[in-house]
Amino acid sequence: MKQGAYNVLNRHLTGESINFRQVIAIIIPLLVDQVFIVMLTLLNTAMISSSGKTSVAAVSMVDSLNVIIYNIFVALATGGTVVVAQYKGAENTEGVSKAAAHTLISTGLISLLIGSLIAAFHAPLLSLLFGKAEQAVLSKARLYLIFSALSYPLTGTTDAITGALRGTGNTKASLWLSLLKNGSYVFFNLIFLTLMKMGILGLVISLIISRLLGALFSLVYIFKIDRSIELCARDLFNINFAMLRIVMLYGIPFAAEQIFFNGGKLLTQTFIVTLGTNALAINAICNSLSPLPQIGALACSLAIVTVVGQCVGRKNFTDAKKFIRSFIVMGSLSALVLTLLLLPLLSWLISLFSPGSGIVPEIKIILYISWAAAPFLYSTSFVTPAALRAAGDARFTLLSSLLSMWLLRVVLGYILGVVLGFGIVGVWVAMIVEWGVRSLIFQLRIHGSKWLILMAD
Repeated sequence: MKQGAYNVLNRHLTGESINFRQVIAIIIPLLVDQVFIVMLTLLNTAMISSSGKTSVAAVSMVDSLNVIIYNIFVALATGGTVVVAQYKGAENTEGVSKAAAHTLISTGLISLLIGSLIAAFHAPLLSLLFGKAEQAVLSKARLYLIFSALSYPLTGTTDAITGALRGTGNTKASLWLSLLKNGSYVFFNLIFLTLMKMGILGLVISLIISRLLGALFSLVYIFKIDRSIELCARDLFNINFAMLRIVMLYGIPFAAEQIFFNGGKLLTQTFIVTLGTNALAINAICNSLSPLPQIGALACSLAIVTVVGQCVGRKNFTDAKKFIRSFIVMGSLSALVLTLLLLPLLSWLISLFSPGSGIVPEIKIILYISWAAAPFLYSTSFVTPAALRAAGDARFTLLSSLLSMWLLRVVLGYILGVVLGFGIVGVWVAMIVEWGVRSLIFQLRIHGSKWLILMAD
């Protein structure tokens, strides 16, 4: 049995320049990280649910904007991951250090700028996006958005550092830093939300403390403990515009993709508001539970950036193609296994959020649809573009994601949800259709030759 498992791993996860033990060492910490992130998000939503539907709706609305912002930071950090991984693959130690420093510089400055602008203009922004929401919901949303904006530079700092660490293959350290940030968030939410019953105010206090701890420990780790990057504080003040351009060349297209992609989600949220507070609560609960079967594929989409990036640095394109196929299959199989394990627990999972009995049937319908589609469509539609970005094919993934999101998830979602009256279920059906179209587009691309030419340049 052991020999059979060894042979399978060796056949599918070992290449000329990296073996399956190294791949597993990269992916396991990322998998654990994704498990904790999804579970902690679920717990946080369940805890805020105890404050009532208006609190859930307020957090759901603001988080639809926060997701865009956070993904900009993740995108810039992922640009750094790609560049660090390529220098690591080429065994260029000085390049690794400079790429890490410029990832931290770019992400830190942009997160500070975005946070300042949103904090200053929070009121007109909320009015523009969610002006039709109930006044009680908007009042709580204002408080949550202001403190979220103040936390952006802290989040951006942590994301930049963990992104650089993933590029070197040090996913174990990025795991511990992520667990510190997100675990402390849950810990303080238990105190301020569950024990002290402070509602939204308790949530924002937890947010600031946890993000501050995450940023401080990340900085201490990369400057004082880590030996794979050898970063010094003076590197942050010695800007090399050529290196900054390289990092941004990878990061900006991905950031633009995240803005357009999650901007479509935000626009979807604006017409969900018109469906009422119940629809917002259903959407928030489904957003917390629908990612559960996707955990393995999410880890694969992060790990493939490091693996393919290092293959590109070594100019080993045969390995890159092999690992892309293997990671897509792993993501799909993990989604299938998790879906089968989770289905018997569905009613119990929903009960964690204390929803009114009137909205439970719609929650179940949405989750049945989402979970059924995940094994067949999620990995092909999200792991594949992550690999293409690591190979330098960022422009294609940007245009494809832009078109699929806005033509299908937004336009089709509005038609099904609002015009035809299918409500929140119609919005989610449009999302699954978009997954299918993304899968087709990216599979056609990965089986072609244009991305290989880009990777060779």
